[in-house]
Amino acid sequence: MRHILFLSTFILMLVRITPVAATENHQNHETPNATARRVFAESKFGIFLHWGIYSMYGQGEWYQTSGKLSRDEYGKASWGFYPSKFDAEEWVKAFKDAGAKYITFTSRHHDGFSMFDTQYSDFDIVDNTPFKRDIIAELAAACHKHGLKLHFYYSLMDWKRADYPIGRTNFMWQDDKARTPIRTQTGDYDSYFNFMMGQITELLTKYGDIGAIWFDGEWDHKKDIPPFDWRFKELYGLIHKLQPSCLVGNNHHHEAIPGEDFQIFERDLPGENKAGFSTGQIITENIPLEMCQTMNGMWGFKIADQNYKSVDDCIRLIVEATGKNANLLLNIGPQPDGELPTLALDRLKGIGKWMTRYGETIYGTTVSGLPQQDWGISLKKDNKIYLHILNHNTLEISLPISQKIKSVYSFDGNAQLIFRKNKEGIVLTLPPLKDTADNIFVIELKK
Repeated sequence: MRHILFLSTFILMLVRITPVAATENHQNHETPNATARRVFAESKFGIFLHWGIYSMYGQGEWYQTSGKLSRDEYGKASWGFYPSKFDAEEWVKAFKDAGAKYITFTSRHHDGFSMFDTQYSDFDIVDNTPFKRDIIAELAAACHKHGLKLHFYYSLMDWKRADYPIGRTNFMWQDDKARTPIRTQTGDYDSYFNFMMGQITELLTKYGDIGAIWFDGEWDHKKDIPPFDWRFKELYGLIHKLQPSCLVGNNHHHEAIPGEDFQIFERDLPGENKAGFSTGQIITENIPLEMCQTMNGMWGFKIADQNYKSVDDCIRLIVEATGKNANLLLNIGPQPDGELPTLALDRLKGIGKWMTRYGETIYGTTVSGLPQQDWGISLKKDNKIYLHILNHNTLEISLPISQKIKSVYSFDGNAQLIFRKNKEGIVLTLPPLKDTADNIFVIELKK
């Protein structure tokens, strides 16, 4: 089909390029938090890792609940957790080669098992497994060595501890055939809150500079009346006090609240709700955005889930997220032996090959000012506009550019494109497009 798009708005937004000198001057006066937000927003691509004793069951990270297991029986998996093939160096190199700028690792998931050596619980990788190595210490050392930021996922809820007040998902199962849930645990939130404060302090004082704390599970008390008080002001305040440049995000599926430095969107691009987690979630202005998505279907390792997204699909996710001014946090569920799944490594290699060639059209860019069109995404950086053509049927595109153009060319090979001016801006005639994830063209504006 012939696509000819005439757009008559957003002209000034499209061509307004921030002067480099002004940007540098602004950066010199940034607070540590503002600098961290900016660097995070420019990073565009991170790797999410859901790993814990749930990998032993090979049924995903929610198996304690979906399998209706008692917390004590479930916890016995830790006695056999010995990821002998785990190599933090190999993991971090694979992520860096893929073009990722940061890693978000599950320090403690909903099952309450800590993947680090903590003094506040014996239910952890060092005290309750034969492995007895601090996974996070090794990951932190590798990340610092290779220049990747390390972020920590941290569950607000806990299916193990008796002092956590039972929510929508935290319950014990009656010992009967129907496995009926019982909700008799009232908990002691003051005790549980102090436990969390202690663990957050450990995470931010034992492992060097940390890029962010990524909270999850607030929705466990979403329907409480009166509303449950998580005491976020104190929790967030502790993080910013211990490490002012450590960002705070919370996967609560609603607008960001004071103290949060970036907004998270689960399995959806900002402004969309295809997965059903973002109902009514308003995009918060003036903070970075992040979309988290699985590489296959599950967050944690599921042995039967081989439905991995293709390399092209992953590349398109990066481009589409960038087109929403958001980062893509792409998840992998490591195996119980400590290795990354073969298909995940294959996808990482493919992504890395693409990012090595085309990363400059992604990192550090912002949206051009135009809304996303059916032909693809337009991004800007300095005096260049990058056109990511995702629709292979596109023959022409019209753009409302009034600023003088130095040249228009294909990113691959620098072949000049034919374009003509009209009263709305310019019309580009595209060459035959390659059957690849993305065809990229560059509009270079005169400075």
